[in-house]
Amino acid sequence: MVRAYSRLGFIATALFAVTGAAPAQETVKVGAILPMTGAFQSTGWQANAALNLFLAQKGTMVAGKRVELIVKDDAGAPDNAKRLAQELVVRDRVQVLVGFGLTPIALAVAPIATEANIPMIVTVASTSVIVDRSPYIVRTIQTIPQIANVVGAWAAKNRVKTAVSIVSDYAPGHDAEQWFTESFEHGGGRVIELLHVPLASPDFAPFLQRARDDKPAALFAFVPAGVGAIFAKQFAERGLNKSGIRIVSMSDVMDDDVLNGMGDAVLGVVSGGPYSVAHPSDENRAFVEAFQKANPGRRPNIVSVSTYDGMDLLFRALAMTKGATDGAMLVDAMKGMQWESPRGPVSIDPDTRDIVQNIYMRKIERRNGELYNVEFETFPGVKDPAHLSGPAR
Repeated sequence: MVRAYSRLGFIATALFAVTGAAPAQETVKVGAILPMTGAFQSTGWQANAALNLFLAQKGTMVAGKRVELIVKDDAGAPDNAKRLAQELVVRDRVQVLVGFGLTPIALAVAPIATEANIPMIVTVASTSVIVDRSPYIVRTIQTIPQIANVVGAWAAKNRVKTAVSIVSDYAPGHDAEQWFTESFEHGGGRVIELLHVPLASPDFAPFLQRARDDKPAALFAFVPAGVGAIFAKQFAERGLNKSGIRIVSMSDVMDDDVLNGMGDAVLGVVSGGPYSVAHPSDENRAFVEAFQKANPGRRPNIVSVSTYDGMDLLFRALAMTKGATDGAMLVDAMKGMQWESPRGPVSIDPDTRDIVQNIYMRKIERRNGELYNVEFETFPGVKDPAHLSGPAR
C-alpha cells in the first residue's frame, strides 16, 4: 500500500487503500452530519425531516445508482462532527457529505472533504467564509451578508434613523452585525450600540434592557434558528413590544418552525430572509403540504428547504455525471446549476459555489388564526456581497 502523507494523512492513506482499485460502485453513500440532540436539535430535526421527505418523494435511484443515506448526530459539537466525518469517509466510504448545523462544525469538517476529494454540501451553516475553506464545498442555504446587507439598506431607506444591534457571539453573528451596520449607516442610519449575547445558554434579558435604555428607533437581531423563541419571549417580558422600538431582524430570529409560539408580541415584526412558509408559489404550496403531511403539527423552515434543495442539487449533479461520483466532477456539475426551489428561483454561483437567491422582506401577520412571515418586497437574485470582489478559493 502506498502511503499518502498530508494534514490528514491517515484519511488519505485509508482512502487510497479503499478506492485505489475498487470497481465502480452501484451505491452512492451520503453522510449527513446534523445536531439531532443538544441545544440546536430543532435544526437537526428540520434537516433530517427534509432528507426523508426528498427520498420518499423522489426515490433512492438516480442515474442507475442507489443513494444510501447515513445520518450521524454531532450534538452541535465541532469535535464530534470532525470525528464523525472521518468515520463516514474511512469506515462507511461515503462519497458525499451534507448538513453542518453551525459554522464551527462546517469549518471543522472542511479539511476532511478536501483530503478525501468529496463534495460537502452545506445546508445550514451560513458564515460567508465557509466556502473559502474547501474547493469541495457547495452551499444551498444562505450567507449572513446576503440577508443582513439587504435588511440594513431596507431599514435606512424606510426612515429608521437609529438602531441597536443584538447578535449571538459567534462568527455568523459578527457577520450579521458587520453587514447590517455597513449598509444601514451607508443609507444614513446610525448604530448606537453593538451587543453580543453568549451562544451557549443565551439570556437576552440584560442586553434587551440595555437596548431599551439606548432608546433606538429599531432593534436589529440575529440568533441561530430555533433560539428566536427565547428572544421574542424576553422581548415581550421586558415590555419592548410596547416601547415603540421596532424589531428589524434576520429571518432566523422569526423562524417559521417556532413562530406560532411567539404570540401577538411579534405581530408587525419585519425581517429579511430567503424563505417563508407563506411564500406564494405552487412549488412551495406543494412542499409545505407534503412536509406537514409527513410531519403533523410542524412547519418547514429555511433549514428544511435548503436541505431538500441540497439533495435536489446532488441528484441533478449525479444525473449530469451519469452516476459518476468523482468529487471534482460532481462539484463542477453543481456549479451554475439553476432550479425552482420552494423558496423561488435559485442557482449555484459558478465562481463561489454559493447560493444565489431572492431575499424577501417580510412582516408578521395573523392569517386563519396562525402567525406567518408575509413577504411584501423582493430583492431578486442576490449573491453573497462578501465575495463580490472576487471568487472563493
